[in-house]
Amino acid sequence: MEDVRDYSVDELVALMPLPDDDTNKYARGTLSAIVGSERYPGAACLSAYASQRLGAGYTEVFTHPSAVPLVQGFRPSLVVRPRAALGPNLAPSAPRKPRAYLVGCGFDADDAATDKLVHFTLKHADAPVLVDGTGLDALASAKGRRLLKRRFLNGQPTVITPHGGEAARLARPLDLPADDPCALAKALSLAYGVIAVVKGPVTYISDGDETVRMAHGTPALAKAGTGDVLAGMIGALLAQGLDPLEAAVLGAELHARAGRAAAARWSAIAATAEDVIECVPAALAELVGA
Repeated sequence: MEDVRDYSVDELVALMPLPDDDTNKYARGTLSAIVGSERYPGAACLSAYASQRLGAGYTEVFTHPSAVPLVQGFRPSLVVRPRAALGPNLAPSAPRKPRAYLVGCGFDADDAATDKLVHFTLKHADAPVLVDGTGLDALASAKGRRLLKRRFLNGQPTVITPHGGEAARLARPLDLPADDPCALAKALSLAYGVIAVVKGPVTYISDGDETVRMAHGTPALAKAGTGDVLAGMIGALLAQGLDPLEAAVLGAELHARAGRAAAARWSAIAATAEDVIECVPAALAELVGA
């Protein structure tokens, strides 16, 4: 196993993005979420709502046209537009107006637009980008790897959040060993030029230089939609300007704590992804009070 470290509670608390007294919604960060599909609109709802709960000042959703009314009705405070509204340019992250992009949650593998949307975001986003779900498959192509390399050389961080199966698919084209998730997180980070979050009962997060372990998960998180929740949470922290590795570590820790809180309230059997989001405030309070 690679050398790994665990963040202490004090280190995690120090990362919390507490808003200034004189802040505004744009200074608190904008997350642009290119998520959901006609087949999986719920992923757009879950990831976007989770980003609000973890502090993004402004969350805008670009989704399949058929999903727009559902997402609008799910959370009226979300700004929701069809994918076509993305236009030719993406707004950059800027001082006092930090921004991040989330792409891939709930994408449909049979949708011809999937790879195009991921590649478009990687190419045009002058801001941190998180790639999740089916969107990860677009990274293993020659074009995907080329765009990731360019982002890495330009100092534009990219975070990926694969579960074990998705991580193995990313490893396969490059003949990376996939039997040890800790080593795999580091290998994916180095090979693709990303911060890799390899999810599992124990989650490993690596930027290639440092690998962090998050071992506080719960079987309650083994439910559909909880990965979308994690992506939205990390995306919100990226949008608030956290260092990408630290955003991934804090997001994974709070996600686990929210999962445990949901299990305590509804049981590990009954808890759902929606319950995990509802317990994010409890996770924040628990960490600060720990």
